[in-house]
Amino acid sequence: MLKVKDTLRSTVYLSFDGKVIKTYHGPDAFSRFETEARVLKYLESRGCPFVPRLLDQNPVLPQIVTTNCGQKVQHLDSERLDSLFAELETFGVRHDDKDARNVTYRHSDGRFCIIDFEFATLLDPTSPPIS
Repeated sequence: MLKVKDTLRSTVYLSFDGKVIKTYHGPDAFSRFETEARVLKYLESRGCPFVPRLLDQNPVLPQIVTTNCGQKVQHLDSERLDSLFAELETFGVRHDDKDARNVTYRHSDGRFCIIDFEFATLLDPTSPPIS
């Protein structure tokens, strides 16, 4: 496995079969894990095509396994960044960490994607919980 991120809040590995494994640590690790898992399930239920798919989760570690959404972008102009995060909001989610470090580029379809939903907010508070 290739370590692609190691910060105070999480460690992320890319497995040889293309899965992304994210383990949370630091302050509020379990809460951030729960938020990201819930938001990814919600976005999948809404058919959002430009976010990772949640494949597995382990609340004991806490850890999620997702699909890979491509490579991180090195630069993205502010207009494109604003447009991408605005598009996410049409699916009912505000990212709350709108930064180019949370954007990837998927070469297979030429699509910019959004990752890292641990601080995201569901915009419809009446949405049923995703289990």
